[in-house]
Amino acid sequence: MKFALLAMLILALILGAAAPVARTQQGQKQSEVESETEPYISPPAWKSVEIGDFYLNKRRFRAALSRYQEALTTDPYYAPSYLGVGKVYDRLGLSQKALEAYRKYLDLLPSAKDAAEAEEVHKAIARLERQLKASKKPPPTSSSPAAPASPPR
Repeated sequence: MKFALLAMLILALILGAAAPVARTQQGQKQSEVESETEPYISPPAWKSVEIGDFYLNKRRFRAALSRYQEALTTDPYYAPSYLGVGKVYDRLGLSQKALEAYRKYLDLLPSAKDAAEAEEVHKAIARLERQLKASKKPPPTSSSPAAPASPPR
């Protein structure tokens, strides 16, 4: 009799412990299903720009560009995101794209409160325009006749 009672007690403990595990596994499965069906909600544009600035300072340009573009997707009228895109393109040597982003930033600038930052952008625009003009100029032609090329050996 004592053995049967002990066996029932052990069985009750095992079944009692298994029930919370089953409920936990069920809850995990349910939360996994919920997370799969929930759409991705991007952070506000200002937060994406803040993270992009962090990556830019760490010289992780692809990550920074991704965050700035995410900010543009969230709010296409948020001027600092264009500034960030311009800085990334400028550092990557993509002058034309940087110039376009800087101009868009200036177009969207709401007021003179960002005047100090805008001065830097004006300087960057002038520099990029000079670079683009210099790269588009044809090479100077010499007025003297070219020396005849030696035949290949």
